[in-house]
Amino acid sequence: MINAKEDVSDIINWFVKYEESMEFVLKGTNQPLVRILKAFTTIDMSRNKFLGKIPDSIGNLNSLKYLNLSHNSLIGKIPSSLGSVKALESLDLSSNRLNGEIPRQLTMLNFLSALNLSVNDLVGEIPQSGGQFPTFDNRSFISNSGLCGFPLTKKCKQDPLDPQEREGSNFVDGFSWRPVVLGYGCGFVIGVSIRLLHN
Repeated sequence: MINAKEDVSDIINWFVKYEESMEFVLKGTNQPLVRILKAFTTIDMSRNKFLGKIPDSIGNLNSLKYLNLSHNSLIGKIPSSLGSVKALESLDLSSNRLNGEIPRQLTMLNFLSALNLSVNDLVGEIPQSGGQFPTFDNRSFISNSGLCGFPLTKKCKQDPLDPQEREGSNFVDGFSWRPVVLGYGCGFVIGVSIRLLHN
């Protein structure tokens, strides 16, 4: 991968930077390219039986726009360093064995218009703060049994300290267990005291 930043001499000789044509899949459709820039910003390594983890150094590819590592046997967590690839427009990590939570740093990718993290072992709540994440539908996340939250129909468990859940532990009509236990305790002490006085 070459950084797309060019000096003046490179711009003058721009035509020699192109190679023969090819076709690749971009955002789910075949895209023929008649002439390809050598500093092209696409990595498609899908369907290659790759093993191991995605290296953190992938975050150094600041010219990267399209990354497809789908249909391999990649493991480990999605590198949070991908959030540094600010030009990224399409990310496909589907059909691997990636685990852990979706890094919140990915929500900061403002140009991300295509995302596929389906068919992995991801867990936790789908992050929603900022970026394009709220625009992706459930197809981007399906077949990750541990994922929850919007846009999936599976809701995340509430925080056990959540006020609504605490209200659910109260008795009907606003009586909670504390006054009841206190009342029984006081009644027991008074009852024993009276019994001892009459003996």
